[in-house]
Amino acid sequence: MEVELLTQQEALARQRVDVASIFAEHHVGLVRLALLMLGDQASAEDVVQEAFARTHAGRGRLRDADKALAYVRSAVLNGCRSVLRRRATVLRRAVPYEPPVWSAESAAMLGEERREVLLALRELPRRQREALTLRYYFDLTDQEVADTMRISAGTARSTIARGLAALGRALGEES
Repeated sequence: MEVELLTQQEALARQRVDVASIFAEHHVGLVRLALLMLGDQASAEDVVQEAFARTHAGRGRLRDADKALAYVRSAVLNGCRSVLRRRATVLRRAVPYEPPVWSAESAAMLGEERREVLLALRELPRRQREALTLRYYFDLTDQEVADTMRISAGTARSTIARGLAALGRALGEES
C-alpha cells in the first residue's frame, strides 16, 4: 500500500473546493439531469441535494478541485440508479391489481338494467327527473337539491320521494 504525502499547497487546494459555487452554477442542470433519469421532480431534487451534501462533507478528500463537478455529476447519476433500483424492487413485490371477474352475460345484463332505468327516468316529469338526477347522480344532499332547483327542502324531499315511487312503478318493482 502506497502512502501519498501531500504538500501544504496541495492540502490547501483541497480545502478550496467551493461546493457552494458549484451548487449555484450547476444545481438547475443537475436537477434536470436527475429529472430525466427519474421522471419525478421531488425525487430528482432529493438526489441532487444528497449528492451536494456528500460532496460538501467529503470535500477534503477530493484530489483534484477541477474535477469536483464531474464527481457531483457521478454522484447524481449513482443516486438516480439507486432510486430506480428501489422503485423496481417495490414494483416486483407489489401485488398486481386484478379487477373483479364478471362474465360477459352479467355485464350485458347490467347494461340492459341501466338502459331500462334511463328510459324510465326519461318518462318522469321534468321536476322529478331533475330532483332524482341531482340527488343520486350528482350525490347532492336534499338541501343542495333544493338550493339548486330554487325550491324548499321539504318540496325537494317530497319530489324525490314521488320520483322514486314513479320510477319503481315504471320498472315494475313493488314499493
